[in-house]
Amino acid sequence: MMRGFAGKVLRVDLTSRTIHVDQPDEEFYRTYLGGAGFVSYYLFKEVPRGIDAFDPQNKLIFALGPMTGLAMPGATRNCVGAKSPLSGGYSKSEGGGFFPMALKKAGYDAVIVEGKADRPVYLLVSDQKVEILDASHLWGKTVLETQDVIAAELGEKSIRTAAIGPAGENLVRFACIMNDLKDAVGRGGLGAVMGSKNLKAIAASGAWNPELADPAKIRQLTTIMNKGYADNPLGFAKSLHERGTGGAAMMLAGNEIGNMPSHNFGVNSFEGTAKVTANAVLESYGVGMEACAACGVRCKKVVEISEPWSVNRRNGGPEYESLVALGPLCGVDNLASITKANELANLYGLDSISLGVSIGFGMECFENGILTTRDTDGIELKFGNAEAMLQTVEMITHRRGVGDLLAEGTKRAAEKLGRGADAFAMHVKGLEIPMHEPRVKQGLGLIYAVEAQGADHCAGMHDTGYTMNSPGFEHLRGMGATRPLPANDLSDEKVASQKASHLWNLFLDSVVCCQFVPWSVDELAEIVRAVTGWSYTTYEAVRLGERVATLGRLFNLREGITSAQDNLPKRMFGPTRAGALKSGGIDPEKFDHAVRTFYAMMGWDEDTGVPTRGKMLELGIGWAVEDLPAAPPTP
Repeated sequence: MMRGFAGKVLRVDLTSRTIHVDQPDEEFYRTYLGGAGFVSYYLFKEVPRGIDAFDPQNKLIFALGPMTGLAMPGATRNCVGAKSPLSGGYSKSEGGGFFPMALKKAGYDAVIVEGKADRPVYLLVSDQKVEILDASHLWGKTVLETQDVIAAELGEKSIRTAAIGPAGENLVRFACIMNDLKDAVGRGGLGAVMGSKNLKAIAASGAWNPELADPAKIRQLTTIMNKGYADNPLGFAKSLHERGTGGAAMMLAGNEIGNMPSHNFGVNSFEGTAKVTANAVLESYGVGMEACAACGVRCKKVVEISEPWSVNRRNGGPEYESLVALGPLCGVDNLASITKANELANLYGLDSISLGVSIGFGMECFENGILTTRDTDGIELKFGNAEAMLQTVEMITHRRGVGDLLAEGTKRAAEKLGRGADAFAMHVKGLEIPMHEPRVKQGLGLIYAVEAQGADHCAGMHDTGYTMNSPGFEHLRGMGATRPLPANDLSDEKVASQKASHLWNLFLDSVVCCQFVPWSVDELAEIVRAVTGWSYTTYEAVRLGERVATLGRLFNLREGITSAQDNLPKRMFGPTRAGALKSGGIDPEKFDHAVRTFYAMMGWDEDTGVPTRGKMLELGIGWAVEDLPAAPPTP
């Protein structure tokens, strides 16, 4: 009997309204593990070549891992994937909260949704039944309203949901899926894919628990982490426990070194940084801290505002990415407006990173005359205009006026505008750049470029944190890192360390485990062994990371996304207008060399980035060889 898993993958075809259960064998589970592993496999194997992201044949995959549902820190997460409406390529994103545990307790390891319902529906998944239910009365409602109505009509207050808001319904290309009320499966436009299927929500509940190979070991490791996370040298869980992400010390230090993106990455310091830190949020509006299920770190801010804008404590508080994307990136230092914009992103189901970058793009276009008040319905869409920022959130969500343009994401918006607007579009492969400056963290910038879904700040090492020997860096040596190096280093050694970190993160996304809980490589392998009974090793973890990265690469190549898209915006190769990087910028030749070196280290062709047949066979995905792009003709 397989342990740690339900052994069941739920398939739902919304077009035919049919429900089916697959039962993969144990070898499949060991090869792909869960989470990102499952997503990568099913996307490449089952999504037809060349379809539009909003085609009913696109698959929306909700995947759990062997850790999901365990009562231990960092274990209540899921991974969701689909073909992205932003990039037209591979996309996956992770989220926490309580929904992943509820889905595991319903008795499934994954849910694969395909087709399109003829009217709005939601999916009920429990350990008793699976039903497709009418959601016509939910269409147009916020995530909060959706959760409350579903709980009331099912008569189950503890029901957990993964839902979209109006942004997903309106096919905003960076709409996200919200686990519960404030845990975003944020990147890549997966909420828009869900909306394209007329699927408003998945509601989950159950009491099923998997059999574990060594429950005593799981209890022991849980106790150790719960008692010692604050002093664990691998992470910064103590500061997360106290204030979440965006602490003043980190943000102010970033301001000094050029890691405070402002004015759409045109400037990299911000006079009002001290006004928009996590410390300022909690001092002004904080009412507590919350956690995902069973996690003692409790890193989530709870805020409440009565005026000038009302913010409900149930909708969560802004974390670092939201604070900067909706603040300094847009030139805004009004903390109340940033907090309100964050609440609207959660209520409407919007990725706050792409949201802020898209608004910042609009502001820069406005200030350069590409957009005018005729385009913005009279709104002065200038940097620093907090009211305009909030108005634009509403316009994007409902695709009104200039919001209809910005809802397409910066890549498509720039293409539609022309007139040099592409210089202001801060994206990689269509996915907007997060709030970590690649001119400072140059190794992370490399990962932005080569990662299958584009600019993902959770896919690589944050160079500034690994400039000296530390337990954290020593931990990465277990995945193949070399030695500490300066943040702006792009040597072959830095590439090797970034590759190691990338594979580590893809393994985490397959387990599925939160990056904020400081488990070591050895401890996570031990957890997998204790859950499954397999003799799981760090070597297998590395191979799994390579397998996920390579399948994502193959998916993109099949969709016409080639090495030509493995790059950064031109802005990143020059200086900023002010701040610590006013004489900086990435050296393009060094960057190109780093990309090619990364390909070679991954077992991909150094010129084209196409995975070699030998590497695919080594990773156990020889079945995908037939989909390799044809080699270019010999001159």
